[in-house]
Amino acid sequence: MKKGFRLKALLYFRAMKQMVIFIALIFSLTVLKAQKVYEFNSLCQQAYKEITQLKLHNGLVLIEKAKQQNPDNLIPLVLENYVDFFILFFNEDPTEYQIKKPEIEARVALLKAGPQSSPFYNFCLSMVYLHKALISIKFGEMWSSAWDVKKAYQYIKENKKAFPTFTPDDLIYGGMQTIIGTIPKGYRWFTNILGMRGSVTEGMKTLFAFESSNDPFARLMSNEGTLMYCYLLYYAENKKDEALQFIKDKKPDLVNNHLLAYAAANLNKNNKHTEEAKNIILNRNKSSEYLATEIWDYELGFAKLHHLETKESIQYLEKFVANFKGTFYLKDVYQKLSWCYYLQGNMVAAQKARNLILKKGAFDSDADKLALKDAKTGKWPNIILLKARLLSDGGYNKEALQLLINKTTDDFSKEEDKLEYTYRLGRIYDDMHQDSEAIKYYLRAIDLGEYRTEYYASRAALQIGNIYEQQGNKPLAIVYYKRCLAMEDHDYKNSLDQKAKAGIARCKGE
Repeated sequence: MKKGFRLKALLYFRAMKQMVIFIALIFSLTVLKAQKVYEFNSLCQQAYKEITQLKLHNGLVLIEKAKQQNPDNLIPLVLENYVDFFILFFNEDPTEYQIKKPEIEARVALLKAGPQSSPFYNFCLSMVYLHKALISIKFGEMWSSAWDVKKAYQYIKENKKAFPTFTPDDLIYGGMQTIIGTIPKGYRWFTNILGMRGSVTEGMKTLFAFESSNDPFARLMSNEGTLMYCYLLYYAENKKDEALQFIKDKKPDLVNNHLLAYAAANLNKNNKHTEEAKNIILNRNKSSEYLATEIWDYELGFAKLHHLETKESIQYLEKFVANFKGTFYLKDVYQKLSWCYYLQGNMVAAQKARNLILKKGAFDSDADKLALKDAKTGKWPNIILLKARLLSDGGYNKEALQLLINKTTDDFSKEEDKLEYTYRLGRIYDDMHQDSEAIKYYLRAIDLGEYRTEYYASRAALQIGNIYEQQGNKPLAIVYYKRCLAMEDHDYKNSLDQKAKAGIARCKGE
């Protein structure tokens, strides 16, 4: 009896001991989790500043110091994600993506171990999911990107409710509001399924308030704020000159800040301020401490081509295709190389470059799709029209006009050349702010090409809409934006429709 009692007692105490150990273990794990913090301290802030200037190596050194200083601080994980994001976004190396992808997923899991009581919990998760989404697009993972956008939106929306005065939220929330607001009504069923709502007007207000704020975090994150605000001002609101002026007014260090140097150069190039773009690129700090990326060769190659400096353009574009590991705009670059050789009269090299359009790159972008379509036709463009187009795209309007001013449609035998000639004159006069002349030629281009597959008629309608919108005649602007949308089966359909729908939204104040 006593022996049985002792055995039961022994078993009881052993069970109690195991229970105590188990409770202690659970308690210790809870304590460990509670010890995780989001501490955006001075060391992390300095790392962030370096990274958002694309001084990635310096940023990584500071991140390691921050980890050693406090291993439980989760902010260094987010900063590491910024580094991977910039590398993958600019360089698009698929091999590196396969290495980094599981690391990014692991960071998400680790960030979820942080304290949910911190405003950085939802913010950091939203930022990492947004990075994931943008990177996924570069590698053709569109559905994955869509769901990551949804998660980013949900986290930032929740944070806005829980911490309404937490300024960093406005950077993500304002940007997402604006971008979602440009999605056409016909596709809003998709954003409704994802539970997302947007408004260009409200989103830009939020971003402008962030950019204008003296909040310490807003000042810290000014590189990202300026980048996002200017790109959305340029594309979503179609205020191109204002976007470039905003950058100038901020007086950023375009020599030593490569992120804003890229933004300023890219937007100037896209707005046909080629000389300004070239100066920014050539005068940037060439130190090896910055992210090594082929994007500079890409930008310079196009800038040189737009002034018909074909020899220099070939040097930069050949260097780009030799080193670039990605697929975006690769077909487009080979098309521009083929044009360079074509303008030089080197048809062997021109055909070789054209053949590579069929083999290299993807066709996710409209520019790549058009390059592929043109290559398959086997036709070469009219040299005069090609020169005028390139000069016009570079903002060299007087030189472009000189090539066309003494010609008529009768000088061109092909219908597509007659159409392009008419459209090109419209664009040149448009860029020279001669609105009545621009509209006259645009209307002729619409008459000639409304039912053709070239993009000229659709783009002409879009440009007329832009002119009337700038003049304050919003009802008439909407008429031409809708006319742009009504044209079917033409090149650049997706991007032109997006611009037209954004124009309608602006005119309606949506």
